[in-house]
Amino acid sequence: MLKVDRAILHVFDFESGSTYLSECPLDLTVRATRSYVQRHLRKISSNAESRHGEFAPDSGFAGELQRYLAGEREFVEFSVEIARWFWEELRRTEDLEQCDLLVADFCDTDAGGVDGASTDAEVDAAFDGPAGRRFFSILLLPRRQAFVHEVGGDSNDIARVDATLPNPSQKVASYVLVDAETGAIDFHDKERSVGGTSVSLIPERFLQCSSEASSHEVIDEVNVIVRDVAEEFGLTPAVEVSRAKAVVARAAEVEESFTPAEVGREVFQDRPDLQERFEERVREASLPEEAPVRRGVANRLTRSHKIRTDTGVEITFPSDLATKPGYLDFSTDAEGRITITVGNVASIENR
Repeated sequence: MLKVDRAILHVFDFESGSTYLSECPLDLTVRATRSYVQRHLRKISSNAESRHGEFAPDSGFAGELQRYLAGEREFVEFSVEIARWFWEELRRTEDLEQCDLLVADFCDTDAGGVDGASTDAEVDAAFDGPAGRRFFSILLLPRRQAFVHEVGGDSNDIARVDATLPNPSQKVASYVLVDAETGAIDFHDKERSVGGTSVSLIPERFLQCSSEASSHEVIDEVNVIVRDVAEEFGLTPAVEVSRAKAVVARAAEVEESFTPAEVGREVFQDRPDLQERFEERVREASLPEEAPVRRGVANRLTRSHKIRTDTGVEITFPSDLATKPGYLDFSTDAEGRITITVGNVASIENR
């Protein structure tokens, strides 16, 4: 669950050229406000598409963040400085969009586990609960146009407003999430045009950090390599890919990371030649030696595997069943036709 200690919202209006920088944090005792902030933070915390990075030694933001985390800087003042930086940089982009800036200091009491609180009671419990792993986050909240009714006089009218914040269920394209203990960075950003040049403001100019592939990208690439190696050596790709997913899930449960090369060693444990081919493909793909992945993210990406036969039959099954004999077995006859046997079934229901 997430426990938000401080959060503040700064408003940008690029059409009028005005900023509305808050002098006070958000009132998190208001349940609606607290719930809105928590849900957005929970969403970015569990986003498998977050890229990973480390601060460069000369990163200016890293030094100021350390001062804030050490209690040498005040939250509102620090957030205003951040807001001013984004205001100046965003207004120079050629593809401007109206947005607000949300800055938050929060703790995840179950970092990497479940996605977090969702009911009002759980939100309240997280707010009053114990501290956990501390994070500092910055989100650009894109405003969207909406239509509202206006009541007055003898007739009602329709008015357009552009002050509507994104729904808590909506993905945010640009954000920063820094682990206060380790300094590890999760971020997501989109390319923006500045002076005819395409730039990623967050990693390149604000954070000044490295940019490594997201958990989603690494897991997808590992699955592709497992599939290709299985096909190359005459194995059943569906079985081997589901085994790979199970290996990633087990590793993430313990370490909140996995080693791509180790996936190949476990999936093809009885075939050294396949292990060698797999590791060769991993090197060609320039995958990291170790990829961070939170338990909740790994569970969503790897818990099930879906296959479709050329006869139109679709099967979705838990990935770990591929490693349990007698539950889901694949066999190939002399003509290359595959038989799928589902065993140990106590009951069947229509879905």
